[in-house]
Amino acid sequence: MSEKRSETLTWLDVNSWQFNLAGRCILVDPWLVGDLIFGNASWLIRGIRPKPVSIPANVDLLLLSQGLADHAHPETLELLDKSIPVVASTAGAKVAIEKGFTEVTPLKPGESHRLGNDVLIEALPGAPVGPLAKENAYIVTVLSTGLRIYYEPHGYPDSELGNHPPVDVAITPLVSLTLPLLGPVIRGGEGALELAKTAKPQWLLPTADGGDVTYEGLIAKFLTATGGADVVRSQLTQANLPTQVKTLRPMETLTLDLTPQTAAI
Repeated sequence: MSEKRSETLTWLDVNSWQFNLAGRCILVDPWLVGDLIFGNASWLIRGIRPKPVSIPANVDLLLLSQGLADHAHPETLELLDKSIPVVASTAGAKVAIEKGFTEVTPLKPGESHRLGNDVLIEALPGAPVGPLAKENAYIVTVLSTGLRIYYEPHGYPDSELGNHPPVDVAITPLVSLTLPLLGPVIRGGEGALELAKTAKPQWLLPTADGGDVTYEGLIAKFLTATGGADVVRSQLTQANLPTQVKTLRPMETLTLDLTPQTAAI
């Protein structure tokens, strides 16, 4: 008799995740080593990771939601095996190709990609990165069970999510980060509540928080953080939504011991 596999998610801090699904290892938006700097403007904002994260062995897929450095981290990408297949937003795919990855699949919202016969990855509209452009969100489905995981790291759930089958786990910010005059950089509570109403997840998992990471620079001084897990729990209760908030520490693994809401494909 074959051993039963456990589906797990591991939070690697900030936007970085490791999905272990159907025997496959998917590395999501990895920033595992070095500092986080946008361009060469360390004076503007610099993220400091206190110690590097070991690169998981036997990565089957690299999944990038955006092309910005906090999702397609240049130093981390340089260290990864360039034969690892990459699925990414258009901007993320461009970065992966520049870094020398040999099997890169760009996905636009509405497009999908299968990882073998085990996992389906669907791209949806994600965070805006300008007046006309958006990056990606993803629904990752374990085909043998129907388990569905939604990931979008800036708190911008697509309004059409309600036309999709419900997801079981949604990974989204629960803290809002706001800059004076410019408004929210990351939409936490409001985005999470919208997502819970439309996608009907059983569990909400926070992302984009800096668990062990610290920030310095001009922007960091003016960022205001509001919301959080307790605030979102209260919002869910007031809205009579059954979604549970699950919080993780960096490097903590969560076993997805829940019953999928959608039938296997």
